[in-house]
Amino acid sequence: MKKILFLLLIAFTQLSFAQKDERISTIDFVQIVNGNNAEAMYYYQHNWKILRQMALKENYIASFEIMETTYSEEAPFHLMLITTYTNKAQYEQREEHFQELIKAKGKLELLNEKKPTEFRKNLFHKENVRHQN
Repeated sequence: MKKILFLLLIAFTQLSFAQKDERISTIDFVQIVNGNNAEAMYYYQHNWKILRQMALKENYIASFEIMETTYSEEAPFHLMLITTYTNKAQYEQREEHFQELIKAKGKLELLNEKKPTEFRKNLFHKENVRHQN
């Protein structure tokens, strides 16, 4: 009996590893301009993050991350913004869902009334990033 349970456990483990990862992400590489770090971080914490928390609650996304990195000439950005969707269906509805959430949230929260173009530059935007097991 123990041998059968052991074999079933191994078979289940093998099947779970064989499943295809259906997650899809979008990644933005953001440069903070003119030393406006406080304005940029305020914006992302009070707008970008809030919208993704709302999206998580509605099951519109699987996860999100704001990652800060050191700026360099080879990698001239300060932030990586990652939004991950559970599968293709969730990914394909992203625009509709975020428009709904933006409307529900209301106006942008800004520090010092600076507009996003004054404190950030989106250098790269990668869509449809596939995850691997």
